[in-house]
Amino acid sequence: MRIARFSIDGNVAFGAVEGEGTVESGGLVLDIIRGIPYTDFELSGTKVPLSKVRLLPPVLPNKVVGIGRNYAEHARELGNEVPEVPVAFFKPTTSVIGPGDAIEYPSFSSELHHEAELAVVIGRMCREVPRERVKDVIFGYTCANDVTARDVQKREVQWARAKGFDTSCPLGPWVETDLDPSDLAVQATVNGEQRQLGRTSDMIRSIEDLVVHISEAMTLLPGDVILTGTPAGVGPLNVGDEVAVTIEGIGTLTNRVIKRG
Repeated sequence: MRIARFSIDGNVAFGAVEGEGTVESGGLVLDIIRGIPYTDFELSGTKVPLSKVRLLPPVLPNKVVGIGRNYAEHARELGNEVPEVPVAFFKPTTSVIGPGDAIEYPSFSSELHHEAELAVVIGRMCREVPRERVKDVIFGYTCANDVTARDVQKREVQWARAKGFDTSCPLGPWVETDLDPSDLAVQATVNGEQRQLGRTSDMIRSIEDLVVHISEAMTLLPGDVILTGTPAGVGPLNVGDEVAVTIEGIGTLTNRVIKRG
């Protein structure tokens, strides 16, 4: 099931996405959900065309935990070694935006990069999750763009500013709850030109590895997001560019870069 979060007439709700097509092409409707999707919920039967609503970030995470250098070719393209343990970092909630929202080019950077990633959405409060229970705590999966101020990342020891600035975490367009994430195509295009193309099967550490590793240290809450790393091909974004992240079985997340003003 595809679960979207949206606003219409000043109200915010969740809905199940039905029909065939894309956000841009039309043909999709939303069956409004009674309640919140992390618990037992019902479909109301009240349906609205997706073209009549504004899609929001599909979740409002308490925290976004990113994983760096989880694809060997990406580590090499930036001159880094594959880390012995997962490299984790945070992106604050203020970095999260939804499909169609603008990525604001930060004034303190001159080298902004896209990073297409599969995002894991947590569905229940959990801590110290055993490997055999990881699937039980996952709500679903969505597309993410771990937008990075690469020049800032290179010169600052911590990545908080480079990866945590406002609008640096586009998520969407919805959460797919019924998906095998083990071998999916992950693609990024800029102005229609392909930049990144990889598969989740190339990840150094699996989703199970990441959930176990992160939950050893902290409690994960419903709606929290784990970014699983990006394949090779990261590259520059400029003001006016349209960047799209497409993940097989989920859909496409599109955002445009604007000047922060």
